[in-house]
Amino acid sequence: MSNSFRKVLVYFGLAEDREYYDDDEPEYTPREREREREPEREIASRYEERPNVRRLQSRRRRDEIDDIFGDDSPSERRTTQLRTVGGTASRAANGRGEVRVHLVVPKSFNDAQDVADKFKDSIPVIINLQSSEADLSKRLIDFASGLTYALDGGMQRIADKVFLLTPRNVEVSAEERAALIEKGFFNQS
Repeated sequence: MSNSFRKVLVYFGLAEDREYYDDDEPEYTPREREREREPEREIASRYEERPNVRRLQSRRRRDEIDDIFGDDSPSERRTTQLRTVGGTASRAANGRGEVRVHLVVPKSFNDAQDVADKFKDSIPVIINLQSSEADLSKRLIDFASGLTYALDGGMQRIADKVFLLTPRNVEVSAEERAALIEKGFFNQS
């Protein structure tokens, strides 16, 4: 009976199992222990030699990549000139008094790369989602929101399903937005 009681105590961790420890293990000499640890040290030394952070080579630009799904026509993407809105930050960034706005009419989520590239180059981007599918529109809005947040920019709805992404060093005034509407830079229908 005491044997069963002992097993219950061992099961619940209240006592140690005497049979668990095996005294038949061979005793190693210090030299044998060192030989046993050599593979561990070799593996550890491989990882210690390389730094945890390294600089990557610059990635290829989208222009250098052959787009096999190239269904974009030149009329769907265009760029127009804008004058600066009295902001010295935008003049300092570009070195001149004008800012270019890039228009994107996305057909697939792959167009998000073009939006991000222009935005990273401090170029305001207009995304016209009026002719895009609902799922694609949602994905691109989420992407654009994350992009503008990460790069400290701004995102404004300027018409139905048309959004203006402005980098942190560029400011577009209400007059310029009105001028874009008057010029027919995007379709409001």
